Amino acid sequence: MTKHVAVLMGGLSAEREVSLRSGEACARALEAEGFKVSRLDVDRQIAQTLAALRPDVAFNALHGRFGEDGIMQGILEMLAIPYTHSGVLASALAMQKDRAKDVLRAAGVPVAKGVTVDRIEAGKRHVLPPPYVVKPLSEGSSYGVIIVRADQEHPPQELTRSDWAHGEKVLVESFIAGRELTCAVIGDKAYDVIDIRAADGGWYDYDAKYAPGGSIHVLPANLKEKIYQNVQELALVAHRALGCRGVSRTDFRYDDSLGGTGELVVLEVNSQPGMTETSLVPEIAAYAGLSFGELVRWMVEDASCDR
Repeated sequence: MTKHVAVLMGGLSAEREVSLRSGEACARALEAEGFKVSRLDVDRQIAQTLAALRPDVAFNALHGRFGEDGIMQGILEMLAIPYTHSGVLASALAMQKDRAKDVLRAAGVPVAKGVTVDRIEAGKRHVLPPPYVVKPLSEGSSYGVIIVRADQEHPPQELTRSDWAHGEKVLVESFIAGRELTCAVIGDKAYDVIDIRAADGGWYDYDAKYAPGGSIHVLPANLKEKIYQNVQELALVAHRALGCRGVSRTDFRYDDSLGGTGELVVLEVNSQPGMTETSLVPEIAAYAGLSFGELVRWMVEDASCDR
């Protein structure tokens, strides 16, 4: 009997448009693999929709709040519908950047020095010596991220605006110079490492992530063998420390700049990384000989409850 897969996409977060693209790409690939597919643009009636539809598997292609943070996973657990990616606790932990850092640090994973503060406070004074980075606690795709340069006299004033939409608390981290690296874990294996560069020479922001030609991906990353293996090992340790399942992607900064510190730190673990045409995990999988169709099929076959 043909397995019925409900692809959950869209949703209510700031990453809605990215999720729609991820979901549609996965839905097309799953159909090509022979699955019956229902595309569900997730709203606040999703529990009733899923209860009526009763798919065999939910393929969670949501990003951000209400989809990646344990809430949707809890709904799927209550409905006893097997689902892809990480479970309730791992999803909630990975999404909450400051809590995830605490867990990673305890597991021996190097992370950037940082502090969690009220956004108004961070807008009134430099809570760390510049340069530093301000991040919302629970957003992805670089939404709300602010880089404060070394010569910037004033803290970021946008944090004090009434239309700030990224939460009352922010994570302020020391800026780590150098390269942006990423490594995917599929199942219980760390795959290859990509060196990511914004095509315009700037930082890897939303446009660099998702605009065609916005970024340059060097795969495999040109690193010393010891550093390359260290990235892979840390990605796997981080995946396991947070309790992730299925597919995750861990992002790093590596300071190999001239006169730099040589520091390698984990920035965050993405428990539901993007699956668009410009996304990193499908590219890493393809380099390892796993087609996009094979990747999403594996994810469906890996789906379960109690993750």
